[in-house]
Amino acid sequence: MTKAELLEAIAEKLDIRKKEVAPVVDAVFSEIQNALAKGDKCTFVGFGVFEVRERAAREGRNPQDPSQVVLIPAKKVPVFRPGKELKERVLNAQVKK
Repeated sequence: MTKAELLEAIAEKLDIRKKEVAPVVDAVFSEIQNALAKGDKCTFVGFGVFEVRERAAREGRNPQDPSQVVLIPAKKVPVFRPGKELKERVLNAQVKK
């Protein structure tokens, strides 16, 4: 699903115009991004948790020259952990196919 498809689905479900939905969706995404940038966790009960994790430094290999070792620095990455309800819904959708 793309952002445009999300806007269309919400507008249809709430019976309002996409122009009215767009600022709300943009604000939600923006606030999640702001919270993660500050290092906060975003918890949505039943849906999941967005958080930032530290990925440790490690050694990697240059794919063009596998004998060459490259140091990959530590970095912070955004992570999503699905909630119980989301996991069950996805699992049930797979079983029904």
